[in-house]
Amino acid sequence: MSEQGKHIAVLFGGISAERDVSLATGKQVVAALQEAGYRVTAVDVGEDLAALINRLKAIKPDAVFNALHGRFGEDGAIQGVLDWMGLPYTHSGVRPSAIAMDKASAKAIFAAHGLPVAEHRLVSKDELAAADPLPLPYVVKPVNEGSSVGVEILKAGDNRRADIAAAWRFGDTIMAETYIPGRELTVAILGEEPLAVTEIDTGNVFYDYEAKYADGGSRHTLPAPVPADIAEKAKDIALRAHKALGCRGVSRSDLRYDDTGEGPGKLYLLEVNTQPGMTRTSLLPEQAAHRGISFPALCDWLVKEARHGA
Repeated sequence: MSEQGKHIAVLFGGISAERDVSLATGKQVVAALQEAGYRVTAVDVGEDLAALINRLKAIKPDAVFNALHGRFGEDGAIQGVLDWMGLPYTHSGVRPSAIAMDKASAKAIFAAHGLPVAEHRLVSKDELAAADPLPLPYVVKPVNEGSSVGVEILKAGDNRRADIAAAWRFGDTIMAETYIPGRELTVAILGEEPLAVTEIDTGNVFYDYEAKYADGGSRHTLPAPVPADIAEKAKDIALRAHKALGCRGVSRSDLRYDDTGEGPGKLYLLEVNTQPGMTRTSLLPEQAAHRGISFPALCDWLVKEARHGA
């Protein structure tokens, strides 16, 4: 059977806070794979795991395109199910997916590999309510959510700390991280090659959920207008992070470039996304297009790289 003749199940939707993002990703991936010549079955994933397993058993796909985002989609959970079923799937396997989704674990790996990360600590809701965990300004974020869900920045004079703690709904542990001023950069990895460096300008204090997904929420400058040595260093950091986690297929590293002081500035690695957005205008497809790789060709490449196990 030719690659293009294969039957691909596209998993999308899911039950995380990023369901809407995944629905958009899945819709466009289905169309792209059909354009690339595959037979495609779209599977909207809900809360009933047994129903999903039975659906996959019934349709017997040759491979699965994982278009899920957030918890249970990119944290190793669905990857473990697909490994159990012996179904090849796109993107990273269980271990790198789980580690990348857990920001504390990922930062520990990055630090062990000498990658530049911001000062951070884990606190409880009560600890956050009681006192600032770091000098202002700092960021608080969920340990295991993506797409900037739940991220808040507290600056000098900000009196929202107790209110944020009281309304926190993302688990018992909160990550506090020193706020890095400057510019937002991102680098996508395809296989083991950095594609490009994009600067993201939102007009907001940071690249939040609205900036990522609202129409006109952000402006992407590709290639990023940064010094050549900074661009190369950003690519190197992204590739080293990809390898440190053991990612496969694609990943996207988000960085901050602090050029607000004197000198050349400094890069900080924020996180690695093992399930980057996959609409035609998302950052990864945008960088691929910059390198001459069309959206259907990108989806086709991911399917050909699909596997199960480590």
